[in-house]
Amino acid sequence: MPGVFEVILAFMEKGGNVLWLIAILVFFMWTLIFERLWYFSSTWRADRAQVVSVWENRTERRSWNAKQIRQKMLSSSRDMINNNMNVITTCVALCPLLGLLGTVTGMIEVFHVMAVTGGGDAKSMAGGVEKSTIPTMAGMVAALSGLFANTYLQRVASREQMFLEDQLTSDH
Repeated sequence: MPGVFEVILAFMEKGGNVLWLIAILVFFMWTLIFERLWYFSSTWRADRAQVVSVWENRTERRSWNAKQIRQKMLSSSRDMINNNMNVITTCVALCPLLGLLGTVTGMIEVFHVMAVTGGGDAKSMAGGVEKSTIPTMAGMVAALSGLFANTYLQRVASREQMFLEDQLTSDH
């Protein structure tokens, strides 16, 4: 009975080289997603507390200068919150495109078999059809998983930005 590694390797070989590209992209995308999850669950709390502390320690918070300082602090925090979010979104968009590339390369193999054999040898064409459908499926599954994670992270980022804006008050 083959082990898990052998089964995965056989699946990757059936999908062709494009499947390896999708796997690398998914690994990169999920590394960034886990980094953002880690940041929001641990590091962001300390960063937010530091920004709020700096703002609260100001003696004057109502002037035009103070409002500009507040905007700068919010902008810097927004950059920290949204770090790598655009890259994750780009990776999600690239997954189905790489799946489509796999479809095209698999169909090229089918057409090559048709040209060499002269037509309708279904067994010969099946390998190319398989190489075209597996990357398509993998690209869509990867995009869906990344889309759900990206949507969640976008909501968390938006909520944290609004929460920080609410904490930086100018009432006293």
